[in-house]
Amino acid sequence: MGDIERTEFNVGGTGGGAGASSAAAPSNADLSARLQPGDGDAELSLRPKSLGEFIGQPKVRGQLDLVLGGARTRGVVPDHVLLAGPPGLGKTTMAMIIAQELGTSLRMTSGPALERAGDLAAMLSNLMEGDVLFIDEIHRMARPAEEMLYMAMEDFRIDVIVGKGPGATSIPIELPPFTLVAATTRAGMLTGPLRDRFGFTAQMEFYDTADLTDVITRAARILGVDIAGDAAAEIASRSRGTPRIANRLLRRVRDYADVRADGRISLDVARAALLVFDVDGLGLDRLDRAVLDSLIRTHGGGPVGVNTLAVAVGEEPTTVEEVCEPYLVRAGMVARTSRGRVATPAAWRHLGLEPPVG
Repeated sequence: MGDIERTEFNVGGTGGGAGASSAAAPSNADLSARLQPGDGDAELSLRPKSLGEFIGQPKVRGQLDLVLGGARTRGVVPDHVLLAGPPGLGKTTMAMIIAQELGTSLRMTSGPALERAGDLAAMLSNLMEGDVLFIDEIHRMARPAEEMLYMAMEDFRIDVIVGKGPGATSIPIELPPFTLVAATTRAGMLTGPLRDRFGFTAQMEFYDTADLTDVITRAARILGVDIAGDAAAEIASRSRGTPRIANRLLRRVRDYADVRADGRISLDVARAALLVFDVDGLGLDRLDRAVLDSLIRTHGGGPVGVNTLAVAVGEEPTTVEEVCEPYLVRAGMVARTSRGRVATPAAWRHLGLEPPVG
C-alpha cells in the first residue's frame, strides 16, 4: 500500500513512478500522444506543487509557511495539521504541497476507509520517519481507529491487541515521527480530544473573483487554452467561489470553443458555453434554479421544509441540504428559519418576479 500511495503522489510531478508497470507503459504513451497538453490526469496537472504556486488563501499560506519553516530550521517534523473548509477549496492539494515542501513521501487515505483499528495500524506501521499521512474526511473515521490515532499523534506509539479473551496481549509498536495532515468539511463533527491534538488548524475560505480569475488563467496556460481576460473573469464570477468548479467550467467551455468556435475562448464564447451547460450569471445550475422555482412559484416563497422541497425537485433531502442550500444561503437567496426555508427578495428578482410586500 505504501508504494502505491507514494507512486500516486509522484505522478503529479513526473508522470510516472517507481512502482509503475513497464508493461503498461507503451499503451499509456500511445494514449497520451493523442491528447492535448494537460488532458491526461487533468486534475493532477492543474494542482500547484508549492506554496508559491498556490493561488488564494493568503492567510493560510502565510501561517503554514511559518509552521513548515520553523520545523525545517529545528530539524524536526512539523506539528499535525488540520485543514477545514468546504469541498473544492484545495485541502488535498495543500496536503500534497506540505509533503513536497518537506521533501518527504505522502501516504493518502480517507476517514470512511478506516473502519477498524487494524486498518489504521497497517497505515501507521508502514510510515517512514518524516512521512506525511493525509486522512481526508477525518470526521467520518470509525471510533476505534480514532482512539488509536490519539496515542499515535501524541506519543508516536500504538498498542496492538493480539489474541482474544483472557489470553489477549497488548504489543506496543513504536512509530517514527510523522506529520498527520487531516482534512474535514465538517469541523464541528470532530471530537474534542482529536481536534486538540492538532498543532495547527487552517480554515480554508471561499475565493473571490480576482483569485479565481488567476486560477483559471493558470489552468488555461497549463491546458494550452487561448482565453481572453474578460472570459476568464466571466467564468470565475460563476464558479461559486470554488477553484474545483472553476477548473471544471473551464474544461466545459474549452469543449464548446473547440467544437462550435475557433478554439479561442472569448467573452461571447464563454457566455454561450455556460448557457449551454445551464450555469447562469450567479453560478446557479439547473438544480439550484429548480429549488428556487419550487420554493417561490409553488409554495409562495415559503416557509417550506427541506423534505417537501426535495420531493418537488425529485432529489434526496440530503442532496438539497448539502449541495444546493449552502450556496443559496451564502448568495442571500434562501434563509433557513425554524419553520422552514424562505426565499429572500433577491431570489424573487433572480427569477424575474416581484417580491411580495413585507
